[in-house]
Amino acid sequence: MTTMNISLPETLKSFVDEQVVERGYGTSSEYVRELIRKDQDRQNLRALLLAGAKSRPGKVADANYFDALRSRVQKSGSV
Repeated sequence: MTTMNISLPETLKSFVDEQVVERGYGTSSEYVRELIRKDQDRQNLRALLLAGAKSRPGKVADANYFDALRSRVQKSGSV
């Protein structure tokens, strides 16, 4: 694992230390890693949502759609 040193004002360091204790993290590094992972997840979700918004509409998922889907599954012997 690579090391990265960051500088924080005392107020932010105190906040991080409080979060470590209150949320049960072992170290401040664990807390920061979790924040970074959540930010990555948010960015990935945003990219997926934007891609979906730019895509062409798909088929309507009405009763006929689900009936045809059930029929295909039954015919394939997966049920």
